[in-house]
Amino acid sequence: MTHVPSAATFDPATATIAIVTYNRSGLLTRLLTSLTEMDPKPGHIVVIDNASTDDTADVVASFRESLAPAELVYRRMETNTGGSGGFSEGMRVAYELGSEWIWLMDDDVEVLPDGLAKMGKWTPRFKSIQGRRYDYDGSAFYWQYRIAEPLAIPIPFAPASFDESGFKPMNSGCFEGMFIHRDIVRQIGLPDPRFFIYWDDQMYGWLASRKTQSVIVDDFVLRRTREIRQWDMGIRHMNASSNAYRYYIMRNRAYIKKYYRSLGVYRPLPFALGTALTFAKELIRLFFVERTVRGTSNLFRGLRDGRAISRDASWQPMPPLEAAAQPGR
Repeated sequence: MTHVPSAATFDPATATIAIVTYNRSGLLTRLLTSLTEMDPKPGHIVVIDNASTDDTADVVASFRESLAPAELVYRRMETNTGGSGGFSEGMRVAYELGSEWIWLMDDDVEVLPDGLAKMGKWTPRFKSIQGRRYDYDGSAFYWQYRIAEPLAIPIPFAPASFDESGFKPMNSGCFEGMFIHRDIVRQIGLPDPRFFIYWDDQMYGWLASRKTQSVIVDDFVLRRTREIRQWDMGIRHMNASSNAYRYYIMRNRAYIKKYYRSLGVYRPLPFALGTALTFAKELIRLFFVERTVRGTSNLFRGLRDGRAISRDASWQPMPPLEAAAQPGR
């Protein structure tokens, strides 16, 4: 029999959903529509607009009444800070609102009507929780929830099945659905906006797992609403990418190295192997998913700029947040 935890101590009004969006008002409309159908709703919904040039602001304003009793908070960034900067700002706003629980997500998903209730039932036991997600075609999305710490890369063959407990320990994270308690945010600080895109959520989830028991739970709470070109490998899929992603995938290995060094877990040889495997994986993605050889220069450019980051003696990790009073009930 599957274990079903109690939801007795979870108050949905203490939760905030933080969404990051950029020039995808159509997708954002679908997500906000799904939030109008949620039961229960969170206390706040925060939308971080990464300097969109479309009608995002008007779309958000049109949902203000229909999302009640949730309070809708809109923040428009002056420039596009990438997913990393957007999630850092979303976390900051949610934390300053006094939220006990912060649920992060991109604009290309929709929330299932009972999504918050499903997440809430695990809150008496855990403080860093990842729910499951349906892919665009309705299949169960496989997220690589474990990383090989010395290599700092995901383990692609971590078991997909769940036992009767209904959860599995994880040492990673994904900002498309991360559900985290403010106590953990206070201890590890905000997500690092310097990543811009890629590796930021894995790093944040790893930091969280060093402070608490992080888990992925066998509850579907999200559905992807954007189709992405994939290479079907049978059990696993490999998604298409972009030149920007290729650059940041390699450059941001330097930020991971910096965090590892600051925490005393950096091991040069395994980490270098992880970087080499990441490079090889991106070549495979280029050849077999995108059917091109163009784009390799972005991988080398990322490595080059990463070396400059590695030599920066002034670099510091994101600081913990000051202790704050618990939000009022």
